[in-house]
Amino acid sequence: MKRPLIVLFIALVTTVTLVISALLATGKSNPESELTSVDSTPFTLQLLHASDFESGLEALEDVPRFSAVLNALKDDYPNTLILSSGDNYIPSPFLFAGSDPSLNDTPVGKAGIGHADIEILNQFGIQASTVGNHDFDLGSKEVRDIIQPSGDYRGTLFPYLSANLDFSTEPNLSDRVTANGQEASTIPPGSVTGTAVITVNGEPFGIVGGTTPLLPSISSPDNIAVLPENATDYDALAAEIQAAVNELTATGINKVILLAHMQQLNIERDELAPRLQDVDIIVAGGSHTLLSDANDHLRSGDTSGGVYPILKTDEDGNPIAVVNTDANSKYVGRLVIDFDANGIIIPSSIDSKISGAYATDDQGVAAVEGTPDPEIVEIIDTLGTVIATQDGNVFGNTEVFLRGDRTFIRTEETNLGNLTSDADLAYAKTVDATTVISLKNGGSIRSNIGVISAGKGSTDPNDFELLPPAANPAAGKEEGEVSQLDITNSLRFNNGLTLFTLTAEQLLQTIEHGVAGTGPGATPGQFPQVGGLKFSFDATRPANERVISLVVVDNQDQIIDVVAKDGQLVGEPSRTFRVVTVNYLADGGDGYPYPSFLNANPALFNRVDFFGEPDLNQNGILEAQEDLNQNGVRDAAIAETFEGIADFADFGSEQDSLAEYFHLDFPTAASAFNQADTEPALDERIQNLAFRQDTVIPD
Repeated sequence: MKRPLIVLFIALVTTVTLVISALLATGKSNPESELTSVDSTPFTLQLLHASDFESGLEALEDVPRFSAVLNALKDDYPNTLILSSGDNYIPSPFLFAGSDPSLNDTPVGKAGIGHADIEILNQFGIQASTVGNHDFDLGSKEVRDIIQPSGDYRGTLFPYLSANLDFSTEPNLSDRVTANGQEASTIPPGSVTGTAVITVNGEPFGIVGGTTPLLPSISSPDNIAVLPENATDYDALAAEIQAAVNELTATGINKVILLAHMQQLNIERDELAPRLQDVDIIVAGGSHTLLSDANDHLRSGDTSGGVYPILKTDEDGNPIAVVNTDANSKYVGRLVIDFDANGIIIPSSIDSKISGAYATDDQGVAAVEGTPDPEIVEIIDTLGTVIATQDGNVFGNTEVFLRGDRTFIRTEETNLGNLTSDADLAYAKTVDATTVISLKNGGSIRSNIGVISAGKGSTDPNDFELLPPAANPAAGKEEGEVSQLDITNSLRFNNGLTLFTLTAEQLLQTIEHGVAGTGPGATPGQFPQVGGLKFSFDATRPANERVISLVVVDNQDQIIDVVAKDGQLVGEPSRTFRVVTVNYLADGGDGYPYPSFLNANPALFNRVDFFGEPDLNQNGILEAQEDLNQNGVRDAAIAETFEGIADFADFGSEQDSLAEYFHLDFPTAASAFNQADTEPALDERIQNLAFRQDTVIPD
């Protein structure tokens, strides 16, 4: 248990310090001797933090436990901040369940998409958050509707911060912008800005937000200006953040915390920390990296991604602490640290028995003797009732755990990646029988389908089983059955499907892009999951030179075309292949080069969107951005090509594709999907040569 025995003593010291400060302020003390005493007394801060709440199904259990752990910790120290580093919600059954009218009768006040997610954060006591990429997945209008108050819905009671985003250029958010550097408690609900100040027992803390410059390519910020334009220009990124820091320190603030949502921890740790001045703590976000120490209890199946906190040196040679925790309300991050009289952190004050990652499983709650907020329990219970109705809508069966979590789906072939890619390929063939390849980004798959079960009575995080979906007797669901809820929770974005044609040369470029971001500790969303393809790659080679072998295969896994061998394109570069992908990638998401292929030859590329081309402005005029295939006419949605049984998602969506595939190919327990996920050394479709030999092209 990490509850400190010296809490009362620290509280007493802090109280005495405040009294002395008050006496000094009124001239009722010896200025010479007592000023020296006060200035030499460290200021102890307790920072409680999390990020990437991204509530999926697991949140129904984890959110109340998160609040229990948070409640147990927050009052241990008189000087406490509670902060988030972004991705406070994500398109998911949890997010959309917040629009059910039953939420009107809970502390949410007024039902709406995302309203439950935000009210839960309000109940946590979040005081400020930066902007994450997933906060913008539904576009700026939805952000506005989620953060602003409406009737009995309170909106965000904390400001959203980002110093490198210009919200004023987006009409949906321009009137939500407030000035930098205001006291957070006085900022109107539903506000966005660059920086804020939070005063903790008389000590002002500057809070700065920073968002990944990749935002336009991995989310939908609409007209928000994102700086710098070059996402890998870390000097420019640091300069944007430093300018905001300087505004705060110019007012006399000497304690600054950066909430940075950069997607990969190495950016906060290795690129920003050494380039910044006067920043004391960086709360990282977006990477889902679990930092912990040897005293921390980890949840079953979890492994540490590094020490908590990471201590670095800033540009001036001063210490700077970088902290991060895993996502989805699984841990509360806790940093208790002293600041000296100049506002510089004192690393030696960190006690690993106190600071670290606090698990929000049952064992973690029991260790701190926490109690969840009743308001949060009420919200979660209501959401659970709404969501449970979806768990009884069953489409097929699996006898194995389907791997879809970030660490795997973005770095290697997984059985769920194969399954949903094969589903899209089969689905596309009903529209265009010439389709031979399916590709989607790992970032489009958000969760496993199945259960990670801890060993009975075990406290070893490595003692666990990977099991198929659990039974839900209340919903009439049996173990191994795959439901609407399983599918929507995993494929939360529910992208539409898109067909187009690639030349052999373009196909090789596409796969090169897919593996270009692969590296130690990296989890790039662009990593591909594929059907109708097999390839090998060497991540130690330069980007765009990594693919060694690439072949197109039929549904019997027989090679029908060799595209690359020994790292070189084989055959006529202009021969073509029909491909299905998700519309997010077709639009250039995750940096995929498809828009450039379209612009080079629209007729050859021949883009066809299952969802058609909507009239975004509802003006009856086909505008350039609406003509997705550049053929000069507004194409209608594709009519259903077969009579399916899934009606919860639109025809042409990846959720509908997977549901129908389960129904047709794995309808019963006897015919259940049975391909267990494998280690990289045994992966066949995507062969990482760091783990195995290349067998894509048989000798």
